[in-house]
Amino acid sequence: MTTPASVDTELAGIWARLLDLEPEAITPDASFLRLGGDSVLAVRMAALVRKRLSVVLALSDVTVEVTFGGLADLVRRRASAPGEVRDLPIDVVRRPDPTASFPLMPLQQGYFVGQQGGWELSYESAHFYGDVGLTGVDPEEAADALTDAIERLTEHQPTLRARVTPEGRQYVLPPDAPGAVPELRVYDLREETDADVEATLDRVRREMATRGPDATRGPGLDVRLSLLPGDRGRLHTAMNLLVFDGWSATVLNRELLTLSSDWNAALAPLEIDFGDYVDALQRLPQTQAWGADRDWWWSRLDALPDPPALPLRTDPKDVSPTLMGLREAYLSTERWAALKEACAGRDVTPSTALLAAFSVVLARWAGHRDLLLNSLQLNRLPLHPDIHRVLGAFASTMLIPMELPAGATFTDIATHAQRVFGEHAAHNLVSGVEVSRELARRRDTTRPVAPIVFQSTLGMDAAIGARHPSSVGPLGEVSFSDFYHQLRTPQVALEARVYELNDEMAIVFSLVEELFDPAEVDDAFRELVRLVEDLADGPAWDRTVELPEARVAGDDGLRLGRLDSARREVVAGPPRDDTERLVAQVWEDVLQVPVLDRGTDFFQLGGDSLLAVRAIARLVKETGVTLSVRDFLDAPTVAGVRAAIGETR
Repeated sequence: MTTPASVDTELAGIWARLLDLEPEAITPDASFLRLGGDSVLAVRMAALVRKRLSVVLALSDVTVEVTFGGLADLVRRRASAPGEVRDLPIDVVRRPDPTASFPLMPLQQGYFVGQQGGWELSYESAHFYGDVGLTGVDPEEAADALTDAIERLTEHQPTLRARVTPEGRQYVLPPDAPGAVPELRVYDLREETDADVEATLDRVRREMATRGPDATRGPGLDVRLSLLPGDRGRLHTAMNLLVFDGWSATVLNRELLTLSSDWNAALAPLEIDFGDYVDALQRLPQTQAWGADRDWWWSRLDALPDPPALPLRTDPKDVSPTLMGLREAYLSTERWAALKEACAGRDVTPSTALLAAFSVVLARWAGHRDLLLNSLQLNRLPLHPDIHRVLGAFASTMLIPMELPAGATFTDIATHAQRVFGEHAAHNLVSGVEVSRELARRRDTTRPVAPIVFQSTLGMDAAIGARHPSSVGPLGEVSFSDFYHQLRTPQVALEARVYELNDEMAIVFSLVEELFDPAEVDDAFRELVRLVEDLADGPAWDRTVELPEARVAGDDGLRLGRLDSARREVVAGPPRDDTERLVAQVWEDVLQVPVLDRGTDFFQLGGDSLLAVRAIARLVKETGVTLSVRDFLDAPTVAGVRAAIGETR
């Protein structure tokens, strides 16, 4: 039986473990945020409360502002009256057949379609590439140690054996299947000149950054090792976003380095895998909680603002980017510590403060204060204690309306952003991808509705529970200050990322360079860095923030979010010829609804991008012509698709 004393003791142990504190330091009036917690750690807290106290907390219960005493009282009430919370009546259990296929998650679907050129700003592979410096490498043992580590990790983490089918489903190969284990490639450059070493590293980086691993054709992970003169080296990794999210990338790197450092190292067994989690989530739309979140979002969609109207050099539909441009800066260890302390003193998380700072810069750049931003969320629902250790594409997006108040201090803006973010994050059972689809349907567009993205992984080290090993046996010492990276993600014009590296905070812009004036990008990035430094130093918090007035109507050039998609005019009526009747029949089969009008929009009938890919595959097979996803999206009516087929004959 749960007693008040046992709840306090167990809950104090959970907080102490997550926040790296002694239980005695946790007082009833101490908030999770002021003790160093954030939204990422709060999700792990909910999972541990569910495991240790058999109490399910609603997402709205585990806000970072909650005090220890308040949460303890809430846990006691939930224990005595479990019906009081909107429980998620789903549990993650092992699937009978671990190799059976399972659906793609919503964000995976977006990446899958993007890899086929379906979206503006698409790439043939969505992936993250990075390489890090090594010193003190044992050149005779390093490759063997890394190969062994990859093999053992592939056995431990089934997602390393994941594949995606042409129809848009995923499955896991058995450990002994041909091609299941990613193969290490080694470049022995120890006897090369400095010039040849740099040329080879540049070539490897270019190749891995522009042609990333593709889980539709092979492993979603590419690992390479460069052995350099002077017992130095570089560890190169590229991860397909179809199968790995940012959290998974961190877990994968840590476990790979741990296994590489010790031939006898063993990882704690996993009770579940990503397929088990996705299978459980298929029951989510039947729950009352999911329906309530959908209703909450749907009731607000028509009032959402447009994305920041940033001036453009060209229309995104006319751009075929290869790499995303990069701007990066680092906040020193001292300033990063000061910023965290300043945030805690104002009851805002560092992530929210950075979101507010980015919004201020965007508002000045765009010329208006009402902004619709997209955010990448780590979105691992606390359904099982092992969730945080499992590799997979758990991530989702969340739309955030940032409507900045005029005449406010930065503290006011950050506090407002904390409330807005917390309110929206409490309704994350419906993914941002699904919300964006509905918003696009209402706005009658196939263009990205929120192509400006904010991503924070601050606090992820603490949430995962361990830091990267710095000493890696035969691989030597890892130098995290010597780090190179590139990101390619579809439907994104500009993404701001903040993360911790080597006790510093990194601020990064990843963007499609072809869209923007480079000088404007440089100015915006410098302004963001200056603002963050001022926040760390103190004076910016209480200063009134200068912002533009309300949006002014009018045509002032090509701007993001003000791009009209010219739709082909279609005369309504029944299908007119055999090809239109074929298109209508394929749609009926895919959508499971009648298609009687040649002017009916595929997406208005309930279609989505993944179903569009399946319809296209059927039509290509039936007609023998090439029909691209972009052609389909440009004219998603029976008549429009029929015309596109005719144009490609």
